[in-house]
Amino acid sequence: MSFADCASLMQPPIQESDYPDVLVVGLGNPILGDDGVGWKVAEAVKEALSEMVPARTDIEVACYALGGLSLMEHLIGYKRAVIIDAVQTKTGEAGRLYDLALSDLPDTSAGHLTAVHDTSLQTALNLGREMGASLPSEIYVVGIEADKVYDFSESLSAEVEAAVPAAVELVLRRLANNN
Repeated sequence: MSFADCASLMQPPIQESDYPDVLVVGLGNPILGDDGVGWKVAEAVKEALSEMVPARTDIEVACYALGGLSLMEHLIGYKRAVIIDAVQTKTGEAGRLYDLALSDLPDTSAGHLTAVHDTSLQTALNLGREMGASLPSEIYVVGIEADKVYDFSESLSAEVEAAVPAAVELVLRRLANNN
């Protein structure tokens, strides 16, 4: 019996029809300052979607504090995904926005796209596909350059807070362009 055969015994088959087309994921930890920006943006996107007429029933919004294999499992069944997360680059200014396809990002072991004792999201997606999981064909990452991601606080820094509306608009444009 192969690993894929064993994996199929661990959970019932998931039907693609059970899911909306798109999953929007806010990543981070809402009690670690700027690290919670993914959640704040996702919550604002959810609010904006709820006010649309007609309602967008093809989009689900969720907030998670996980990465790698666990995040991959949450992506099963969706056709597209938009991941929103705090990022820290060497030269970035707090509040700067990034809009990238996951395939454009390096497969590194940093941030929420990976976790300690886990693997990168890219590696997890490859493993999931090899096991036959129905995973999104398109995954985009909206990153917000963060300043303080290790300070216990439920508040964002002023620069990151100021970037939230623009990040929400970026996500909504990404969703509108991928109907």
